[in-house]
Amino acid sequence: MNKIVLICPERNDVSKWVENFKKENNNIEVEIYPNDTDREQTEFVATWNPPADAFEKFPNLKVIASMAAGVKHITSKKIPNNVKVTRVKDDYLNYDLSYFVLNALLNYLRDMPLYFQHQEEKIWDRQAYQRPEDVTVGILGFGNIGQAIGKLLVKNDFEVLGWSRSKKEVEGIETFKEDELNTFLSKSNVLVCMLPHTPETEDILNQELFQELPKGTYLINVGRGAHLQEEDFLEALANGQLSGAALDVFKTEPLPKEHVFWNHDKITITPHTASITNPATIVPKMVENFQRMQNNEPLKDEVDLEKGY
Repeated sequence: MNKIVLICPERNDVSKWVENFKKENNNIEVEIYPNDTDREQTEFVATWNPPADAFEKFPNLKVIASMAAGVKHITSKKIPNNVKVTRVKDDYLNYDLSYFVLNALLNYLRDMPLYFQHQEEKIWDRQAYQRPEDVTVGILGFGNIGQAIGKLLVKNDFEVLGWSRSKKEVEGIETFKEDELNTFLSKSNVLVCMLPHTPETEDILNQELFQELPKGTYLINVGRGAHLQEEDFLEALANGQLSGAALDVFKTEPLPKEHVFWNHDKITITPHTASITNPATIVPKMVENFQRMQNNEPLKDEVDLEKGY
């Protein structure tokens, strides 16, 4: 049956998704959960933050497609046997996220958060600043997006290091593999977290890891909020092990109004906006995978469920 069901309870408006599916292939019917029909005939769903039991309601499901880069919102749920999961890989997302990290780095080098505070208080006080060539940026999680970030930073005169479970080879970037984590950390003046969210990476940004960094390292987290052990992080800021941080992701989103991060003078907060999925660039890939499923062909960007990414 030519039908795709969208399961995205947190998105109030999915009209752009429906519009782009119709534009890409008008023969595919798109229905919105929980008002979809004939679930016995549904083989393909696209989702973001689905209800815990949603997948169990589709007895003949074959493919679950993430509507954004992360897949933990899927893999943390019960996935029926033999169902495949796909993730988003999109050059536009890579581009947007890379420039977000570059912007965060330049703000850090030129003390822009401090100047914003000074403007409110009408303080005229020039600060010494660092240049890109003075800083070594370590990218923790050197996969597809991490490499895109690294390449842009190299073009802007930063020295870049990359760490991933398996060794990567990228021109102009020194890379490290799983058992070289401490060496990688010891060389990083700025740490950019781009890891996937798996059981192994949860709370990985903790006291033990911070102690391996040079004193005064700056943290940029654009991975997942679950990576950050918040109590250890606040202690590292207090004792100077970390000089500050730019955080775009949080354990609870939206970040609660009473959270201590909001008023901390060493933390810059953005609302999970480093990159935002564009249906116009994602839907064609979903439609291609839908057709591959129908033709019993290998899917593109399939998730290794054992690894979690």
